[in-house]
Amino acid sequence: MSHKHRDILEILRFELKFLEEGGYTHAPFAPWRAPYIFEDSPSCLNFTDSTRPHPCSECLLTQLVPPEFREKDVPCRFIPLNDKGQTVDSLYRTGTQKEIEEALRNWLRREINRIEAERTQGCSG
Repeated sequence: MSHKHRDILEILRFELKFLEEGGYTHAPFAPWRAPYIFEDSPSCLNFTDSTRPHPCSECLLTQLVPPEFREKDVPCRFIPLNDKGQTVDSLYRTGTQKEIEEALRNWLRREINRIEAERTQGCSG
């Protein structure tokens, strides 16, 4: 499916499934390093293409990035994952892979539930 026809809820569900199936346990294209959250996922527009032909602004995840971070090289690293304001970027510096994955898992579940609830309310109102 073309990324232009994708939905944010579909991407978040895919990310959760990818995470739960061990998708972030190793980076198949860069086995010498830990995988990058979002960037080493098939949901990334530039997955497996180091030339990064697609600007991150085309990614639906960018709408979840605070506006002041949307111009960063990799804006998805700056999505707040919890009330403490931790992001993938900050967790790369302070957390273990397990802590990063747990924060991501919790955030994905909360976002999926929030969007589903919003859509259910939108349909009934």
